[in-house]
Amino acid sequence: MADKNTVGETDNPSSGEKAQKKTVSRQPIGFIRQVELVDRVKAYDPDADEDLLNRAYVYAMKAHGGQTRASGDPYFSHPLAVAAILTELRADPATVATALLHDVVEDTDATIDDIRKLFGVEIALLVDGVTKVSQIELKQETSKQAENFRKLVMAMAEDVRVLLVKLADRLHNMRTLHYIPKAEKRQRIARETMDIYAPLAGRIGVQKIREELEDISFRELSPDAHETITHRLEDLQTNSIGGVLELANVLRQQLAEAGIKAQVSSREKRPFSIWRKMAKKNVSFDELADIYAFRVKVEDQPDCYRALGVIHSNWRLIPEEFDDYISAPKPNNYRSIHTAVIGPPSAEGRRQRIEIQIRTHEMDDTAERGVAAHWQYKDPSKGGGVEIVPRGNFDPYETPRRLVEMFQSGEDPDEALQYAKLELFQDQIFCFTPKSRVIALLKGATPLDFAYGVHTDVGDQCIGAKINGVPRPLRTPLNTGDVVEILRSEKAPVPAEWESIAVMGRTRSAIRRRIKKMQHFEHLELGRSIAETVFTGAHLKFSLKGVREGLKRLGKKTVDDVLVSIGRGDLAVGEVIEAVYPGASKESESEIRAASLREFRPRDAIMGLTPGASVKMARCCTPLPGERIVGIKGTDENGRATIKVHTIYCETLAEEDPAQELWLDLRWRKRDDEATAFARFRVTTRNGLGVLSEIAGIIARYGVSIANIGIQNRSKEFVDFIMDVEVKDTRQFTQMLAGVRSCASVIDADRIGAGDHEEL
Repeated sequence: MADKNTVGETDNPSSGEKAQKKTVSRQPIGFIRQVELVDRVKAYDPDADEDLLNRAYVYAMKAHGGQTRASGDPYFSHPLAVAAILTELRADPATVATALLHDVVEDTDATIDDIRKLFGVEIALLVDGVTKVSQIELKQETSKQAENFRKLVMAMAEDVRVLLVKLADRLHNMRTLHYIPKAEKRQRIARETMDIYAPLAGRIGVQKIREELEDISFRELSPDAHETITHRLEDLQTNSIGGVLELANVLRQQLAEAGIKAQVSSREKRPFSIWRKMAKKNVSFDELADIYAFRVKVEDQPDCYRALGVIHSNWRLIPEEFDDYISAPKPNNYRSIHTAVIGPPSAEGRRQRIEIQIRTHEMDDTAERGVAAHWQYKDPSKGGGVEIVPRGNFDPYETPRRLVEMFQSGEDPDEALQYAKLELFQDQIFCFTPKSRVIALLKGATPLDFAYGVHTDVGDQCIGAKINGVPRPLRTPLNTGDVVEILRSEKAPVPAEWESIAVMGRTRSAIRRRIKKMQHFEHLELGRSIAETVFTGAHLKFSLKGVREGLKRLGKKTVDDVLVSIGRGDLAVGEVIEAVYPGASKESESEIRAASLREFRPRDAIMGLTPGASVKMARCCTPLPGERIVGIKGTDENGRATIKVHTIYCETLAEEDPAQELWLDLRWRKRDDEATAFARFRVTTRNGLGVLSEIAGIIARYGVSIANIGIQNRSKEFVDFIMDVEVKDTRQFTQMLAGVRSCASVIDADRIGAGDHEEL
């Protein structure tokens, strides 16, 4: 059982062990007999498989044997209580049977194969789903809540009945929460229930379970506030009973006189809902305490609006308290009209605020049972079982599906969990497309959220929006009833501020996915360009087949992974050359890059050189055609004469022998349009999407090729790139560097010598 180690059951056995068996000393209060459970199910499903329920009851009772809970109750009382809760929701027989069996695989010697043989594939799959979630929960003290929640979402997305059983399971465990001696453990469980299970219950419309989970959690997390509000509610009920009855009679009479057949009842107020309303409205209990609450149930939808007209005709409407969830149902198919009016004066002469919900009997059933109100039993000749038949636009799998999409998008699990909580918790608004399609959004949502709510492609192509026909910024908060038109372009950018504009978790997740996709493509293309340039310059053939054969040596899975790593600066092209052509990179990577300089021969390009001496360009300053240069004479290890060419500004010249006979006054010959030279520079940019691509575009506009690229430093805000480029002369390089510096994303850009950064 998912929470037996945390919510009132026996301590969880160690791996491979089963729960310890103790002598059962008594029968717990409310213990449901076998025949009573079957009768409960047959009361709403006369064709229910009675034999299935009886066999599941007996099998679970025998399997759990003498196991007990921390309360001293027989352990079997727990799955029996879970099954009873599900009968209140009128769950199908397979779900009730699953509730009876949901702990036997984890706590006894029974296996899923045993369940499959005895009870069929459908129940085996349900029990397996619940068992897997339970095993996840048992690890929650040592593992991340985000990962647990991800797996829970995956399980419930397969069959929403898994979630129903888990909710009933958690509800019974919360009812016995007080048996846990450690306050810290109780609070952890209560917080998880408040953060995860209660909102999920609300999303599939099971309000009864949601409200009770919230109240028990509230009592544990804020005991003083819970006690205070409970006492005030009890006092209010005691002192107001006469007024409630009188108002109910007045309301019945007014509706009857209008020819409307209606049931009028007072609504139970719960401490947590009162506390939440106090916090939301920033008011005291006294400012809320005189609100009477009634529910009006009528025969059909037209009567809902007729009843509303009668109420508003007799009592003054409080506009900000009106919501019509019949014309715009909530995503969980909750439909009802909410209104509040100023009623007749009390005995003390004070005007009373009255809250009223108006709905049909069918709407009320859906509001109480949620997804369980949508079962449709299949034809027994076709295998039987149940299926969910959505009404209107209701899709009980919408929330699980969106959450699964969020977790599968590659988000950090902790961030995805936070996004999921945003999805589950916030109030909703309802906006319309120009074709009148209803889009449910979170309160405060923007047109950008709306665009992604319509479809991911619409969000990705969004460049602007019109609200009620008027162009408005994408950060404009929407209101219920707004008609939103999204302006689109297939080449829409992703502005840096989009994530801050987005309110909804799924929007932020979609933006992150798009950014990652664009970054991947950007790095892929840049990596391919760099690789082709360096391979060609080193007189080596670049081919995808060759790179594919070198994947194992590079530790990469695909060719795209290699190219993306080059584009990001995480992988040097020299390593790729060595993997594709072993031994080709015996010289340093810088020498490979030097070989890529097309047709650049120092002796042909420089005047004043000593005949017979070998000539090398100094890596410390990498002179470019057009710069003032000098040559330093020397000898190599074999005693042969050498000349190393420096710029006259090179700092390393101070370390050279000052003897003038070692220095040569050199100058460049007339520039060869086909020749190129090697230069290196460092550019510091803000860390953002598209920055590298933007800089590469600027470099290309000056006719300069990037020979290699690497990252020297990276932080959340800034990135230092080291770039090798091929230029014709110092003028072209200087112009290109000025262009890079003019980029808004660039903080600084300066030329450096190869010696300043040996490894790229």
